[in-house]
Amino acid sequence: MKVCILSSGSKGNSTYVETNESKILIDLGTTSLYVENALKEIGVNPKDIDIILLTHTHTDHTAGLKVFIKKYSPKLFLTQKMYEDIKNDINIDNCSFIDKPFYYKDAHIDFIKTSHDVSDSNGYIVESNDKSVVYITDTGYINYRNEEKLKNRTFYIMESNHDVEMLKNGNYPFYLQQRILSDSGHLSNEECARYLVKYIGEKTKEIYLAHLSDENNDPDKALNTVRGILEEYDIHFNNIHIAHQKERTNLIEIW
Repeated sequence: MKVCILSSGSKGNSTYVETNESKILIDLGTTSLYVENALKEIGVNPKDIDIILLTHTHTDHTAGLKVFIKKYSPKLFLTQKMYEDIKNDINIDNCSFIDKPFYYKDAHIDFIKTSHDVSDSNGYIVESNDKSVVYITDTGYINYRNEEKLKNRTFYIMESNHDVEMLKNGNYPFYLQQRILSDSGHLSNEECARYLVKYIGEKTKEIYLAHLSDENNDPDKALNTVRGILEEYDIHFNNIHIAHQKERTNLIEIW
């Protein structure tokens, strides 16, 4: 498997996952042109994208969908509620509703229900040839019932949205602070770390901290907080990186 985080943050999110037989996008929340160019930079023709998995319908996860789908006609996987949210804005002819885990070619795709202020939202687990990618952003918490499903995965892309003190002492109005801190908001650096403590296992190779706030977080603070909490639990894991807003990662091969 291979992974490239094309963009991650409040201005747009999209991640590319490749197996031996399938090419997958998770979300398309930047412009279609940005995603097309980023894919070409890593040697992927946009017309070869097989499917798009949608996490939820906020615009920072859907902004480029309309144009990309019209140009390239990938199959869109989303829930019935997500479809109802966007059907009047985006012409979706080729889609499937997600209600249980499924296979697409050689990729097994499972999901968890996340908790965000939308009608419906998912996190995803994409698995192929004993390697797996977990993608979880835009959630106020992760239900404990998902713990076994999320344990000991190869590659984690996990929301580390804000530092709580930066948020509380920043410029955001109180109602917006409360939204972000709520159970239907976003994970803080500390919350991200405490979930990772439960999930990291011997198979885990890479962790990317995602959806960092420009205003209420700092990459060094996020890294130091997560590493510090992991070390409190005697977990010494060095391969922790930051996903950025308008700067794609390299095409990362999961080994």
